Amino acid sequence: MINRRVFLKSGALAFVAMGTPPEFMNRSLLAETAGAARRKTLICIFQRGAVDGLSMVVPFGEKAYYARRSSIALPRPGADGAEGVLDLDGFFGLNPALRPLLDLYHGGELALVQAVGSPDPSRSHFDAQDYMESATPGRKTPEGWLNRVLRESPSACADCEGRTLADPVRHAADHQVGQAKMSDAREALRGIALGAELPLSLRGTQPSLAIADLDRFGIAGGSDAGAEGAFTRLYQTEQGDAVTGAAGDAFEAIRILKAANPAQYTPAPGAQYPAGEFGRSLRQIAQLVKADVGLEIAFTDIGGWDTHFAQGGAGGQLARRLTELGQGLRALHDDLGERMRDVVVLTMSEFGRTVAENGSGGTDHGHANCMMVLGGEVKGGKVYGKWPGLEPEQLYEGRDLAVTTDFRDVFAEITARHLGAAHLERVFPGYALNPAEYRGLLG
Repeated sequence: MINRRVFLKSGALAFVAMGTPPEFMNRSLLAETAGAARRKTLICIFQRGAVDGLSMVVPFGEKAYYARRSSIALPRPGADGAEGVLDLDGFFGLNPALRPLLDLYHGGELALVQAVGSPDPSRSHFDAQDYMESATPGRKTPEGWLNRVLRESPSACADCEGRTLADPVRHAADHQVGQAKMSDAREALRGIALGAELPLSLRGTQPSLAIADLDRFGIAGGSDAGAEGAFTRLYQTEQGDAVTGAAGDAFEAIRILKAANPAQYTPAPGAQYPAGEFGRSLRQIAQLVKADVGLEIAFTDIGGWDTHFAQGGAGGQLARRLTELGQGLRALHDDLGERMRDVVVLTMSEFGRTVAENGSGGTDHGHANCMMVLGGEVKGGKVYGKWPGLEPEQLYEGRDLAVTTDFRDVFAEITARHLGAAHLERVFPGYALNPAEYRGLLG
């Protein structure tokens, strides 16, 4: 039974789904996607729990790294009898668990950014994640930076500066533009999160979907047609069809996604995604990119990075998580093939970890961290960012890697140069952006 707990939120439909439903939709989901031009796509991967960036991209040329990590430091390249880090540039090395990405780095497709993070000093997972997802360090806001990107991207309505449209047909008439132009400007399914719920990054005025599993995306309790009729009967009002229209939009979105035939998707030869939710999410993102449904921003996350104890070095707890991450990124790259020219993949984590290991063979909450940027436009083969050093007098608050690149500068450079978004002051409110602070990650 579908009951009245299924109701409108902010003018859009929240409904029971097999998996997880979209948080909201509006009539822009009626836009046609057939024949849509290929779009640039940004894929964001959040490493929740604060990954140890010093074990992900290891400063093996830094003596203090080994002095402060007696049991978890990764051996230098070529160390006798040990699996050492994979040399990148004579100073930094890649964790051997990320070996699938090594040739992408040397081939110029993968860039790394060290000592990147938030200016806010919080070591709370919840606060730091919120600050990064809203791109407003130190200030809680209900809207995510990726949703603001959707609002300011070239495909958003120029006349309305990207504001949510209640009715694209009437909107087209009001602005005296043809329906074809409106379809081009407001294609459906621009922002999708593969996960249990819509992340803060994608919350806001623009329509975005949260889908736990594309293979099972649909309406619980029967056929789409039957459920659609139930919505109509439950929510018909004297004033008209606000709810009925939202329900129609929801079912239209389902039909668009089902047209991509998710259950029958086969990755490209050689692309082997890791087992589990993370690998499945990346596979389904690749499918949506190749199906040309109008996807501009995709989001997923991978947890398990809060390594307070038994972190390990080249093996162990952290290495297992990095193995899954590296295999997933490599499979995504190989699956997309030539489509990677239109894609940038960005990894992020709320903060890094302490330089010194603790008494439990792990690391505690730190400050600066490392990001990975992968894609056809990326000027890879380099570790970007000003390295602050690990000597005691160089550390943040005497214990952590210092931030020398504000994470918003990385976000802004990719937003502007890859997605072509304008009015970045609206995407990053309260931050005085300066393109001179960009690292030159994209060509």
